[in-house]
Amino acid sequence: MFSPPSIFISINPECSKTLNKVMARANLQFDYRLKEQIGMEAINHALKALRKRHKSEEGAHGPAIIALSRPFCYQGSEWKEKAETLELELQQCYKAQARLSEQLVVEVAESRGSKALVEEKEALITDLQKECSQARDEYSHLKVLVEEKTKAIELLIGENEELKAQLEEMTLRAKDAEAENKMLIDRWMLHKMQEAERLNEANAIYEDMLDQLRANSIGKLTRKQVDGVVRQGEEGAKYYVESTIPSTSQYNIPAHDGGCASIMFEYNSGLLVSGGQDQTIKMWNTSTGSLTRTLHGCLGSILDLTITHDNRSIIAACSSNNLYVWDENSGRIRHTLTGHIDKVSAVDVNRFSSRHVASAAYDRTIKIWDLQRGYCSNTIIFHSNCNTLCFSVDGLTICSGHNDGNLRLWDIQTGKLVSEVAAHSSTITSISLSSDGNTILTSGRDNVHNLLDARSLEVCSMFRASGNRVASNWSRSCISADGNYVAAGSIDGSVYVWSTLKVSVVSTLKEHEGPVLCCSWSDIGKPLATSDRNGVICTWT
Repeated sequence: MFSPPSIFISINPECSKTLNKVMARANLQFDYRLKEQIGMEAINHALKALRKRHKSEEGAHGPAIIALSRPFCYQGSEWKEKAETLELELQQCYKAQARLSEQLVVEVAESRGSKALVEEKEALITDLQKECSQARDEYSHLKVLVEEKTKAIELLIGENEELKAQLEEMTLRAKDAEAENKMLIDRWMLHKMQEAERLNEANAIYEDMLDQLRANSIGKLTRKQVDGVVRQGEEGAKYYVESTIPSTSQYNIPAHDGGCASIMFEYNSGLLVSGGQDQTIKMWNTSTGSLTRTLHGCLGSILDLTITHDNRSIIAACSSNNLYVWDENSGRIRHTLTGHIDKVSAVDVNRFSSRHVASAAYDRTIKIWDLQRGYCSNTIIFHSNCNTLCFSVDGLTICSGHNDGNLRLWDIQTGKLVSEVAAHSSTITSISLSSDGNTILTSGRDNVHNLLDARSLEVCSMFRASGNRVASNWSRSCISADGNYVAAGSIDGSVYVWSTLKVSVVSTLKEHEGPVLCCSWSDIGKPLATSDRNGVICTWT
């Protein structure tokens, strides 16, 4: 009997089911073969018995026996072929089982890797859940803060609306006050004009008295007595003394570190005020050449300065975009005027009233300031930068010099352009008004100094010299108090003095080692002061 071998190999369930089916099929075939073999043995035994019983009939039944024996032999060969086929199938199953075992090992390894990856992902998910929980908490906290901020903003909006309403109310009040102020100014101007008429009458009387006193040979004594009463009786009036031609350097003062761009004498005084790159204002006694006071507080280089006509305040234009107002008695800053967005290049104070100040900056604006209130009352906008400006004698007009070489006159109340003239072919660097207000001295980078009629703006005289070259866009020239001389500095350190009557150079002063930036003539006749880029101030007699 043939029996199939036992198999003890661990395989996966699908292969096991297939293998079980094959094994069941093989067992059925073997059982069937076994039954057939038993049947054959029984048949053979019967045949032997039949042969014994029917030896005589063997010959007669021979064909039948042969016919019966032929099918069984044929079936045995078929069973053999089937057994071989099953053995081949079994071998193929073994091979398939081996391949499946290898695949199972690979899949187990991959399963372990996948399990490790799943564990990592689970750990990452746990971390992300923690972060998400923290984010939720933070979101809740931020939501609470946003609600608080929203309430605060709503409160601020309400306050802002109230402030807007208050601002509108204050604006209306300010407009009413401005209208009232203009009315008062008109009345005040009328009063001043009446006072000027009375002063003119007094001057006429004064002239008649002088004529009479000259006839009596006591003119000198009368001039000293009457001139002191009439000329100085009006507040802000000046005492004019005939200027002399400077020729000798009196003092050579190292005043400022980095350069001195602006100097100016106090009115009716020999006290000189200077401003420099070292951010300080210094006051000098020109009789002794000594420093009397230093003012601090400016946060940039000082490009220009001016003094009120009562000598109580000093105003400086600064490169830090601001103007600073010092009280001369206390030495403290009284105002810081802010509003320009570029360096302030020029400043001047109203000669008629020390209340209003004009400033020009490189933001292409001119601003009018009220010193009593400390704020800007008007702004004039133009297309060309302004380097220098000055008030007219009546205080109603501003003269400004620009980079395009034009001289412009502005109405300070309306801010409108009154007149314009092409005074120079290049940048205007300086404007000076004569003491009587009838002539205007301008200087430009074309190295020309023009004396213009203040009413017609026509050039009366033109001053130039072969060696005179203007040093910078802020080089300041000056005219003497009696209007007889003009002084201007040069890039080679020289100072040129022209006679307005002869229109020629009457003196060339050489003491500076650097370019001369500013000239200023005392209104008491002498001295003449000059400053240069090295910070040195010279006084001349």
